[in-house]
Amino acid sequence: MSPRHVEPVSQLPTAAEAKRALSREFRRDVRILVGIVAVLWGILLVDAAIVGAQLTRLGILPRTTIGLRGILFAPFLHSGVGHLFGNTIGLLLLGGLVLLREEADFWSVTGIGALAGGMGLWLFGRPAIHVGASGIIFCYFGYLISTGYFERRFGSMLLSTAAVFLWGGLIFGILPGQPGVSWEGHLFGLLAGVLAAWLLSRFGRRRRVAA
Repeated sequence: MSPRHVEPVSQLPTAAEAKRALSREFRRDVRILVGIVAVLWGILLVDAAIVGAQLTRLGILPRTTIGLRGILFAPFLHSGVGHLFGNTIGLLLLGGLVLLREEADFWSVTGIGALAGGMGLWLFGRPAIHVGASGIIFCYFGYLISTGYFERRFGSMLLSTAAVFLWGGLIFGILPGQPGVSWEGHLFGLLAGVLAAWLLSRFGRRRRVAA
């Protein structure tokens, strides 16, 4: 009987290869976050210097047909430097945590936050123009604090616990009565984040079962 050729078993990546892969992934995550922040600051600069601060009119105006466009535009628009500066910190910290988990989840959570959170704000918000990325930030927060409950994995539960411990004070942002603050946007962003955690946990579970 002639000997048969056996293909070599693929080897696990070495420590150096794993380190390089993690470094590439981290640099990509940084580029994504910096790119998003750069776009937001660029829009604010154009709005202030060229358009005359008129772009905020494209925000969400609840229960009006024209206000529906704000579901897409509002997260990119801010009322001033202070408004965007505060949201920049939230995007980098909370968005960065979501992005570190998995890039696909980051884009999914962001999309659900914009659409579901924006629609909730359009349906139930006060009759005023609502702008800003804070709804997306609260979506990240809602996702981070609830993903441990839905996934029931140690890493996810640890992440949720850390999010509650470090940023639990954000929950006060959903309370009404704060002048100039769209607490409705925060509330529906938070709820959209919980929805995202539930949807992604179900999708991930089905994917693991199918595999």
